[in-house]
Amino acid sequence: MIAIVGATVIDGNGGSPMTDATIVVRGKRIAAVGPRASISVPKGARVIDATGKYITQEKDGGKHVDHGTAVMKDGKACFTSAMDKTGEVCWTDPKLAEGQSGETTSDKGEKLTVTRVAYAPLTMLAG
Repeated sequence: MIAIVGATVIDGNGGSPMTDATIVVRGKRIAAVGPRASISVPKGARVIDATGKYITQEKDGGKHVDHGTAVMKDGKACFTSAMDKTGEVCWTDPKLAEGQSGETTSDKGEKLTVTRVAYAPLTMLAG
């Protein structure tokens, strides 16, 4: 069991980002997600501190590029899950190997440090 704590979670459906969140993963399934103050870390869970990091979901049918759903345009990853009122947000592709970190820059000049992680599909538990 894994507990990822402190991340900002972006649901990809237009909801407000959830800051300082906790995600509990059992096997390959997300067992719980919510504000850190409302989600207990199970005893014996491996805790990953994700403070300052972002976690987004991948939408079915999209191309998976490190995190979220993206379409490549002019060498940039354009994330529909990162849309704002002006449209999609496109980021440079730092072309990282798994485990590497690097900087990416948006069309708006925003900079983020990202880390490429191994992809494993996860499913939310019902109830």
